[in-house]
Amino acid sequence: LAQAESLRNCAQLASTDRPQCVVCHASKMGIDLEAGGRVWTKPRVSKSENPYIRLLVKLYRFLARRTESKFNKVILKRLNMTRKSRPPLSISKLAKFMAKKKEGKIAVVVGTVTDDKRLYEMPKLTVCALRFTETARARITKAGGECLTFDKLALRSPLGKGTVLLRGPVKAREAERYFGRAPGVPGSHTKQRVRSKGRKFEKARGKRASRGYKA
Repeated sequence: LAQAESLRNCAQLASTDRPQCVVCHASKMGIDLEAGGRVWTKPRVSKSENPYIRLLVKLYRFLARRTESKFNKVILKRLNMTRKSRPPLSISKLAKFMAKKKEGKIAVVVGTVTDDKRLYEMPKLTVCALRFTETARARITKAGGECLTFDKLALRSPLGKGTVLLRGPVKAREAERYFGRAPGVPGSHTKQRVRSKGRKFEKARGKRASRGYKA
């Protein structure tokens, strides 16, 4: 009865000049999303409270807008990334990447440059980074190199000419080892989640039914 009464009311509204009833036209509302859902196009903005990073974001947003250099756009994007996406880079990897044809260029790292005791002979390098560890800075300057900040780099090379943009290993975190296909599945190299290593805990987890589960 209630449904019949609501339909009668809708019919009366339709006969007049009033707007149409929402109940009758509910099926026409909404939008048709394609498979995959909505595409998030809004760029990420840094949530850091560090005034140095905030000023650098402001500086490189201006440079990215006013110049046609792709280098400045990439730097701006990386400055706005999370700390997880700004992994550290050691001086041994830095020396390896800057060898041979890249001599005399500026190595640019949007992240931290760390020391590596396994590197015995430190080459002369000019490095620009967000942060240097004390030992890394000391070794670079002792070898006759130079440690630059991004504001100095903007004055020296505003378009990114004569630079080599480098990045640390993003997938090197311990947490990344647990991601992927289930442990025990053929072709899987995912690390098992066990409470501890020992006789009393799961061994060969995922490969035997008596050890947690069998995949």
